[in-house]
Amino acid sequence: MVSTAPKRAEKIADTEATVRLTVAQATIRFLGNQYVEHDGTRTKFFAGAFGIFGHGNVAGLGQALLQDELTAIETSSEPHLRYVLGRNEQAMVHSAVAYARQKDRLQTWAVTASVGPGATNMLTGAALATINRLPVLLLPADTFATRVSSPVLQELELPSSGDVTVNDAFKPLSRYFDRVWRPEQLPAALLGAMRVLTDPVETGAATVAIPQDVQAEAHDWPESLFAERTWHVGRPLPERSVIARAAEVIRAAKKPLIVAGGGVIYSDATDALAAFCEQTGIPVGQSQAGKGALPYDHPQSVGAIGSTGTTAANALATEADVVIGIGTRYSDFTSASRTAFNNPDVKFVNVNVASIDSVKQGGVSVVSDAREAVEALGAALGDFSVSDEYRSRTADLAKEWDDTVSAVYAVDDGTALNQNQVIGLVNTLSDARDVVVCAAGSMPGDLHKLWRTRDRKGYHVEYGYSCMGYEIAGGIGAKMAEPDRDVFVMVGDGSYLMMATELVTAVQENVKVIVVLVQNHGFASIGGLSESLGSQRFGTSYRYRSQDGRLDGEKLPVDLAANAASLGVDVIRVATAAEFTDAVKVAKATDRTTVIHVETDPLIFAPDSESWWDVPVSETSTLESTQAAYQRYADWKKIQRPFLKPSARPSDSEGHPTP
Repeated sequence: MVSTAPKRAEKIADTEATVRLTVAQATIRFLGNQYVEHDGTRTKFFAGAFGIFGHGNVAGLGQALLQDELTAIETSSEPHLRYVLGRNEQAMVHSAVAYARQKDRLQTWAVTASVGPGATNMLTGAALATINRLPVLLLPADTFATRVSSPVLQELELPSSGDVTVNDAFKPLSRYFDRVWRPEQLPAALLGAMRVLTDPVETGAATVAIPQDVQAEAHDWPESLFAERTWHVGRPLPERSVIARAAEVIRAAKKPLIVAGGGVIYSDATDALAAFCEQTGIPVGQSQAGKGALPYDHPQSVGAIGSTGTTAANALATEADVVIGIGTRYSDFTSASRTAFNNPDVKFVNVNVASIDSVKQGGVSVVSDAREAVEALGAALGDFSVSDEYRSRTADLAKEWDDTVSAVYAVDDGTALNQNQVIGLVNTLSDARDVVVCAAGSMPGDLHKLWRTRDRKGYHVEYGYSCMGYEIAGGIGAKMAEPDRDVFVMVGDGSYLMMATELVTAVQENVKVIVVLVQNHGFASIGGLSESLGSQRFGTSYRYRSQDGRLDGEKLPVDLAANAASLGVDVIRVATAAEFTDAVKVAKATDRTTVIHVETDPLIFAPDSESWWDVPVSETSTLESTQAAYQRYADWKKIQRPFLKPSARPSDSEGHPTP
């Protein structure tokens, strides 16, 4: 028999039109034709590409983006990917991630950097994206696939492994990683990245490393590679039997409590959660990512929960007999390092699209989209409601905390401002739909406790990685995602000094953000933590060295307002509440980025959460401050729940314990 396979292959090849492009040009064209569909709405997935060019990508992806831009101008069309020049590779990833968060993970950016330090500068951004489960596509250049002139500039040489480059460091930080050694590998790599980026469970950083010689290599690509593709982002439904078990547990509860996480926001389940709470009377505490799941003044809202929570939420958490986690991954701050839920008989019902989170804390695991599960639970519970006494206790606790917030927000215009008052002024002067952005230092905790969130997308605090330097870059991404909202970036001097350069990107792109720069001459958050752990604020202040060699001299004469002005933004220095109020009004009225510089006292703290965070203290020390701190630590450890509660031994039919 004569084989017809070669003829069939020839026939298929003849019917498939091809286009000759470099690997980089093909990458840009492919990415520009990727869409997602969610709840019937179709959206272009990539808003554009951030990039800084070096020898590893200037002639590859750089040339491809230039050609794409010029072709769009010539043809009066939109480029496949809009290009934005950043100032720092890590910051570009932060902007892309913030954009994706503001878009509920339905849109993001690609980010390209050169080989070597340009690529590895993105590692922190990759970790942040993956930990927070936010999609971003990273396109780091790599060293020569041909190795024709190895070792090249910035190449890592390992005697034991010739195929390892610095980009292998992305592997543990990425939800997807591939390296395109040959042009033929590109389609599989890009499709694999898209699968992960558009999956609510798997999403995070997707890294496709492309060697610099491969980027510039031409190949005949099938036209079908560049056809528009639509990736469906679904809503996984809960199993009916699991919902029935969960409803049975909740129905038996006397003091149930909901912990709302970021999954409530991303699944657009806020209205469903509000209806569920009104139906059942169950109060809601919110994680950092879940803040905004209910408006602050909703009858069932008791605000932030955990180490940086409100006294209302934490009091209810201590008593709760059933905890219903919805879209939360139960980080140590949310669970107060496993000391928040102290009822010895507490049970858990955990709703999460990711099975890894649904089994945390034990209990009934409901693997499902948050909105679908909340609606199903509401139907299954029927007329179930908590007691009137429990509703009243919830309301009383919430009012007590709200009164506390009002007290610390109060200002005396004759005195210098503290951080609590600065937060209160921004909160009061901003519009309901404005967005507050923060990430590191003492302000994330203070904002979690004190910020009165009025809109589900109004609170944007990155606290999965709590990355210093995220703030300004993140604010730019949030503003680009929703230009009709004002974005207030809250940043301390320590975090500002990490990555202030993205103010130049804001000026370049005419992206207006309002930066509230709090000058407290050092690391206020770690200073306070250091003091509480008996380490006496060592190494946390910006000071000259004193004559004995210690960093405890006079304050450094750093002028951050002048620094910001040198980057091309408007700067307003304020000292009083009246000046701050006028500055916010000016900043909101202009279309330019404005930095409001205010000095505060880092020794005035936010109200106590009556909670704990597990940071180990030296067991032995010659310092009395450390000895006292260790005793406090040991007392808290006594009430910390074990990872798995020991269960009772099963009994035989006569009631005797089995071996």
